[in-house]
Amino acid sequence: MLNPSAVAAVVLRAWMRLRALLLIAAAGTLLAACANKPVASTEVMPFDRAVQQAVDDLMVQTQKMPAFLARVESRLQKSRIVIDPLLDGTTGQQTEVTQAAQQRIVQRMQERFSQFTVNQVDSQAVEQAQYVLSGTLTRQADASAGRWQLALALTELKSGTVVAQTVARIADEKLDTRPTAFYRDSPVSTRDRAVDGYIRTSQTPAGQQADALYLQRLPTTAVLQEAIDAYAAGRWQEALTRYEAAAQRPDGQQLRVYNGLYLTQMQLGRTADAERSFGQLAKLGLEASKLSVKFLFRPGSTEFLNDSRISGVYPMWLRQIARQAAQMSNNCLLVTGHTSRTGSESVNERLSLQRATVVRMRLAAEAPSLAKRLKEAGMGFRENIVGTGADDASDALDRRVEFKVEDCAASS
Repeated sequence: MLNPSAVAAVVLRAWMRLRALLLIAAAGTLLAACANKPVASTEVMPFDRAVQQAVDDLMVQTQKMPAFLARVESRLQKSRIVIDPLLDGTTGQQTEVTQAAQQRIVQRMQERFSQFTVNQVDSQAVEQAQYVLSGTLTRQADASAGRWQLALALTELKSGTVVAQTVARIADEKLDTRPTAFYRDSPVSTRDRAVDGYIRTSQTPAGQQADALYLQRLPTTAVLQEAIDAYAAGRWQEALTRYEAAAQRPDGQQLRVYNGLYLTQMQLGRTADAERSFGQLAKLGLEASKLSVKFLFRPGSTEFLNDSRISGVYPMWLRQIARQAAQMSNNCLLVTGHTSRTGSESVNERLSLQRATVVRMRLAAEAPSLAKRLKEAGMGFRENIVGTGADDASDALDRRVEFKVEDCAASS
């Protein structure tokens, strides 16, 4: 008769051998899916291939995570990744090409890395996720035309650590850099501390901490993205409801939130509410000491664009900027004009200064008490953000007017 203890020992050893073989087989399957070598930092490739390589490299790095073998052993317990929409690394905007990159990332991960469940960012997905994937696509200013850098980072939400990060270099002159609907229509540049935190996290090496403010605001970002998606689909009331929900959160005082409130209220004909939202937008920008507004002028002129659908709201914008600036009684306001890279440097510097002067005079007319605290400057195209000279929606930020709060004594 067999000893029960001996039988149990034999069964246990057999199970351990089988378990080891299963782990090796599962890991081998995953490694096969990741067969492409990690992205070489000097290698430049077409857009689609670069995205695929970046995803593969990012996922290969997850094998170094302590819980990797446990996840391989139990495929039913998939780790959840939420993708926070990719941004242009210079402007902080979502664009047509960042959306295209995101779609390819999701497709690649679903096809090749089944140990992860991948979802677009929304309130429910953020609550259930263990990781957030962020990324930037940045034009390389010091390289030849069509050179871009794609950076992806995978951050563990519980620890706040970037567990994997990769960079791929792209050569493609035909990428569609037009901002998506919300960013195209926003009157004020949306780049603020929260957006800076996203960009910083996407470019943080593995093993380091992600930006704490970015992670802290991720639940609000999810609500905000729901609003942005509804706006893009033309569902104005739904978008307004979600923007209002974001604004009511403790960390909802953000430029993207109040841009969205303003836009949807205008679409719904609620002009008084829209003016209040723009006033709050101006206040937030001035409190951060930099408000960038997309005033559009006629080409080569100091007159606003002759299209009431665009410039018809400019008097209201100027009124609210003047009112908010007037309340900062101990500070001065520097009004700086900018132009895109079209024409000579001297012509653009002169034109940008003339435009700044016109805006300064309009502000003084709205708030006479502000007149002595206003200054103007013209930068031409020396501080372009995009710098392509396309003169369309893709580089509208280059033709901005900036309002910067300064100490009057220091600026005199």
